[in-house]
Amino acid sequence: MSSRRTFLKTSSGLAAALAAGPFLKAQEPAPAALPTVRFGQYEISRLIVGCNQFYGYSHFNHILDELMREWNTPERVCQTLQSCEENGINAYQYSHHDRSLSDFERHHANGGKMQVIGVNFGKTPIEDVVKRLRPIAMYHHGEATDVLFREGKMDQVQEYTKRLRQTGVLVGVGTHKSEVVEYAEERGWDVDFYLLCAYNRTRTPEELRKILGVVPVPSSEVYLETDPPRAYKVARQTSKTCFLFKILAAGRLTGSPQSIDAAFKTAFESIKPKDCVVVGMYPRYKDEVKENAERVRRILSA
Repeated sequence: MSSRRTFLKTSSGLAAALAAGPFLKAQEPAPAALPTVRFGQYEISRLIVGCNQFYGYSHFNHILDELMREWNTPERVCQTLQSCEENGINAYQYSHHDRSLSDFERHHANGGKMQVIGVNFGKTPIEDVVKRLRPIAMYHHGEATDVLFREGKMDQVQEYTKRLRQTGVLVGVGTHKSEVVEYAEERGWDVDFYLLCAYNRTRTPEELRKILGVVPVPSSEVYLETDPPRAYKVARQTSKTCFLFKILAAGRLTGSPQSIDAAFKTAFESIKPKDCVVVGMYPRYKDEVKENAERVRRILSA
């Protein structure tokens, strides 16, 4: 009899818990909103999710590239984007290539409302990308910008921004070189923002030899600790919104929570109140989305 009473009590308790499940979930406190800034006619979070990890661009080595590509199925990409929205991140630095468009459309079809700051990394006409993607902003790809800057062909970058302007989106220039921002500013380019890398990772072997005295192993990317202060200074000097990316040196500063905290804190303390940071999320081993969102709330509230 005792065992029967125990069973009935347990069963009724389980039924009550199942019935109250949705109610209990609804009562869970929602994460505090992330600080936002005005960007054109939009409100965007000061933490923006990047896309490199989704498609295997680790900027570390080919093994990590493959691990990222293997894990980030379309389903997981959508789950990460949904988690970002749940944690207050409402803008996505999107690169148009391979399956990225179909992944984003899938997220949108599932109710996602992520705002896109995009780059057309391919041969698709930008007008077609804008029409289908409906981004709030587009920019000239950073790698391409840096090459054209070295070759003295910045007129091609400016022409591209003029084409972007005709589509009605906010217009920007991406780069890994602070001097590119200075170049455009000195000439009064008609752009709304810059996507600026905290590290100048596109130096030529000759430039590295001049700085370091040697050239690192081929295919290595060099991240110098003297680069972020320069990038942050240039970001402060322009009145335009700047999106700083690779503040964690493409994962090289993620050895401890303290080093991550320090990189985020330095970035936000060094840029304008209207500037944002772009960070890729790879929540395979821990909830990076939640951790980064909480980190930004803590730093900016202080």
